[in-house]
This record gives sequence, C-alpha cells and structure tokens, in this order.
Amino acid sequence: MQASAPSLSPEQLDELQSLLKDWLRLTGRTQSDLRRALRAGSIRMPVLLEELHRTYSHQGAAGLAERLCAIEAQWLAEEPGEDADFAAANDPLANSMGQLDLLLQEIRGE
Repeated sequence: MQASAPSLSPEQLDELQSLLKDWLRLTGRTQSDLRRALRAGSIRMPVLLEELHRTYSHQGAAGLAERLCAIEAQWLAEEPGEDADFAAANDPLANSMGQLDLLLQEIRGE
C-alpha cells in the first residue's frame, strides 16, 4: 500500500495565504514577484497557493520552508547595492535570521 502525499488542510492553506500576504507586505514585494519566483502561471493567490501546495505534497513542510527561504534569499540578492550594515541596523527583518529561516529551523527541530 502506497502512502498518500501530505496535504495541507483548508485551515493550513488559509494560514499559508495569510503568511504570504504578510511576508510580501513586509518585504515590499508583490504577488507578481512571487509568481516569477515560483514560476507559476498566474499572479492570483489561489494559483500561488497551488504551486506551494505542490511543493508541500512532494517535500513536506521542510521542503516548503526551504523553497520560501530560497525565494527570500533570491530577493535579498536582487536588492540594490545598499550598505548591508545600514540595512541590518534599520530593518527588523534583516536581523540575524529572517522569519522564514526561523520557521525552517523550527521545522527541522534545530
């Protein structure tokens, strides 16, 4: 008997959507930016959630967190040549670890 792929409940999808909206707002990004990073077919939130749900189904929570962390790292690398020390001192999200890095650590049990 083959084990079924993990699936997010409707409540977890709602929480993921809320997390994404907060994350986009805090990072100054848009759903269009997220669509490009995910290589999704549309900027509509249900399509973005479907793409992330697919990641979760194949790789579990750790895979989902790793994908979001990779997107965050990609976005940080795209930032204009701002002085890193100045940015870290003035941006609460730029402290030692981003919120997604903390989530990944929690999932991994580190």
